[in-house]
Amino acid sequence: MKKLNSNQKRLLRILIGAVVYAFGILYKANDNIVSLVIFLIAFIIIGGNIVLKAIKNIFHGQVFDENFLMSIATIGAFSIGDYAEGAAVMLFYQVGELFQSYAVDSSRKSIASLMDIRPDYANVQRGETLEKVDPDEVKIGDVIVVKAGEKIPLDAEVIDGSSMVDTSALTGESVPREIAPGDNLLSGCVNLNGLITARVTKEFGESTVSKILDLVENASSKKSNSENFITKFARYYTPAVVILAALLAIIPPLAVPGAVFSDWLYRALVFLVISCPCALVISIPLSFFGGIGGASKRGILVKGSNYLEALAETEIVVFDKTGTLTKGVFKVQEIVPNDISKEELLEMTAYAESYSNHPISLSLKQAYGKEIDNARITNVDEISGHGVVANIDGKAVAAGNAKLMRKLDISFQEPDDVAGTVVHVAIGNIYRGYIVIADEVKEDSPEAIRDLKTAGIKQTVMLTGDAKRIGEKVAAQLGLDKVYTELLPADKVQKMEELFAGKSPKGKLAFVGDGINDAPVLARADIGIAMGGLGSDAAIEAADVVIMTDEPSKIATAMKVSRKTLRIVKQNIALALTVKAIVLILGAIGVATMWAAVFADVGVAVLAILNAIRVLNGKGFR
Repeated sequence: MKKLNSNQKRLLRILIGAVVYAFGILYKANDNIVSLVIFLIAFIIIGGNIVLKAIKNIFHGQVFDENFLMSIATIGAFSIGDYAEGAAVMLFYQVGELFQSYAVDSSRKSIASLMDIRPDYANVQRGETLEKVDPDEVKIGDVIVVKAGEKIPLDAEVIDGSSMVDTSALTGESVPREIAPGDNLLSGCVNLNGLITARVTKEFGESTVSKILDLVENASSKKSNSENFITKFARYYTPAVVILAALLAIIPPLAVPGAVFSDWLYRALVFLVISCPCALVISIPLSFFGGIGGASKRGILVKGSNYLEALAETEIVVFDKTGTLTKGVFKVQEIVPNDISKEELLEMTAYAESYSNHPISLSLKQAYGKEIDNARITNVDEISGHGVVANIDGKAVAAGNAKLMRKLDISFQEPDDVAGTVVHVAIGNIYRGYIVIADEVKEDSPEAIRDLKTAGIKQTVMLTGDAKRIGEKVAAQLGLDKVYTELLPADKVQKMEELFAGKSPKGKLAFVGDGINDAPVLARADIGIAMGGLGSDAAIEAADVVIMTDEPSKIATAMKVSRKTLRIVKQNIALALTVKAIVLILGAIGVATMWAAVFADVGVAVLAILNAIRVLNGKGFR
C-alpha cells in the first residue's frame, strides 16, 4: 500500500475530524460530558498535532508563535464550555494550513536529477588501446577519443579529426558547431559525426559540465526566502494578546472592588478566542492560492505563493534568446543570388544538401518545398566542417561555409552585418550567391517587451550564447535595453550577478529561459520563468514560474495576476485587523459575547475567503 504524504495525512485528519464535529453538532447531546467528549475527539483529531508542536516549540524557546496562540485560544474555548467553537476554530485553521502546504509543495524539486549532461565514461588512449574509464580518473594531458554520438567527457583541445558538435546542452543554440584540430571542446556537448582525438585541458572537477552541475545544485541556495507573514505577525501579536488576556484576568479582580475573578477569567478567555487570527491564517494563503489558480487558467504555473508575491516587485527581466524570444526553429530568411534566379539558387542548394540531416540542410529542403529527384544527384561528398559538394544535372554544386569556398579556391565576398548562418553556393566553380538561415522571432515577443515596459519594468536584458551580430539584431528588433552575446552558462550567471547590482534592495530580478543550459540562471534569479511547452525538463524544474503556452507576453499577465492578488491580500489584512481590534476592545469591556467572537473568527474569515476567490475570475487585471 502506498504511503500517504504529509498533505494527504493532514487532509485525512481534517475529513475525519469534520465528520466527528458534524456528528457533535447534529447529535445535540443533553449531557454536557458527552458533548465535551465528542468535540474533544474532533479537536484532538484535527488539531492535536498543532498543540504538540506548540509544546515542542516552547521547550525550544519559541513560545509566542501561531501554534501557541491557536492552542491557547482553542483550549480556552473548551475551558469556558464552548466546545464547538474551540473545535471549529482549529478546523478552519487546519484548512488554511492545508491550502498553504499544497502551494508550497508544488515548488521546485531536485534539479540535479534531471541534468542529463554528466558523461558516464571517457575513452582514454593508452598506447595502441582505448580504455573506458570514469571521467574523474582522467588527468590533464591524457589523450581521449570521442566517437560519433558520444558525450564529450572533459574539456579538451582537438589534436586530430573534425566533426559537428551539438552544443545545445551548454548554449541552447540548435545549430551544431564545427570543430577541427586546434579547437577547444567543452564537456557536456555531443559529438554528432566524425571521430575526434583530443588532449584533456582540465580535470573533471574543473570542467564545464562539472561547473554547470554545481551551479544548478547550489544556485538556489542563494535565494532569499521571505519569512511568512503570519509568523512575523504572530511574533508580536501573540505575546501582546496573551499578556493582555492575563492582565485582564488578574488586575481587575485585584483593583476593582466587587470584581469577581471567575467573571474576569471568562472575559479573558473570550478575549483569547476573539484574538485568534483565523481570518488572516486562512485568507492570506487562500488569496495566494486563488492567484495561483487564476494564473494557471491562463497557462501560467506558479510554484509557490512567495514567487507570486515576488512577481509584483520585479524591476529587471532578463531573457534567453533561442526558444524564449525566438522560435528555436531555423528557416531560410534571405536568398541573395549572383547572376542566377533566387528559385534556381535555392533549388541547387536544396539538392546538394538533400542527403544531410543537418538542421541547416533540413531548413533548406523545407524552404524548397518540392520533392527531391535523387536521379539528378551524383557524386555527393560531404566535407566535415565545411559543407557539401555534389553533381546536380552534371554540374558541380558546392554549398557550405566560407571555409569551403576557400578550400575550392572560389572567389567570393563575405556579406556584412548578416544575422544568421550563411550558406555560400558555387555552381561550376563560379560563385552564385548565398542563403541566410536564421531563427525567427516569436510573434508576441515585441508585445511582451512593450507590455513589460508599460507595467513599469525598469530594464529588459537578453543573455545569449549566439553570435554578437545575431543577438544585437534581435535585441534591436524587440527594443530590449541591453544584450550580452556569446555567453556560456557560467558567463550568464556572472552577468546576472552584475545585473543584481542594478536593482533596488526590495526589487526583484526575473530570468526567462527554456533550455537545460538556462537551469543555473533560472535557479539563481529571484524569479526563474521557464517556457514550458517546448522547454527542457531541467529548465522547467529549476524555474519558479512556468509559461505553458511558450508565449513571452504571458510574463506581463503573470505580473498583473500577482499585483491583483497582493491588493486582495492587503484588503483582507485590513479587514481582519480592523474587525479584530473592534471586537477585542468590546470583549475586554465585557460587551462582546461568544457570538461576537464567532463573527470575529469565522465571519471575517468567510468574508476574506470570498474576497480571495475574486482573483480566480481574472477580470480587470492591471
